[in-house]
Amino acid sequence: MAIKVGDRVPAGRFTVMKPEGPAALTTDELFKGKKVIVFSLPGAFTPTCSKQHLPGFVQQADAIRKKGINTIACLSVNDVFVMDAWGKASGAEGKVVMLADGNAEYTRALGLELDASGFGMGIRGQRFAMVIDDGKVTALEVEPSAGGCTVSSAAVIMGKL
Repeated sequence: MAIKVGDRVPAGRFTVMKPEGPAALTTDELFKGKKVIVFSLPGAFTPTCSKQHLPGFVQQADAIRKKGINTIACLSVNDVFVMDAWGKASGAEGKVVMLADGNAEYTRALGLELDASGFGMGIRGQRFAMVIDDGKVTALEVEPSAGGCTVSSAAVIMGKL
């Protein structure tokens, strides 16, 4: 069953790149006592993800933070090295935390996985964005198709803050 507005996010962990190398980041560290936007996309360096979804949050990061958001995080079923390289290539450093969910464990816990096997990509995450306030989902927008970026864009999510 997919997570919905009013639910608490499941406990879990992500992998992030630190100066000393890959490191775990728990959901408590990310969400406890904070207001966070997590947006998810099917894959790093893919067309819609690289041209629309991530760039929107990078460009709007300062405006989003002014609306009371502590952290903006990008979640994808990719390894930490790909997420780190994509973040650097996209100018996300210092603006968007790049969360690797390499085995789709957290994405599955959210109930928002996507079977992209037909495209040779295996299990991925659906394209979505959610606002989480101290571990509770206060807004959630899931795209009707993986190729679109309308309801989960930075502009739409900013309107929900």
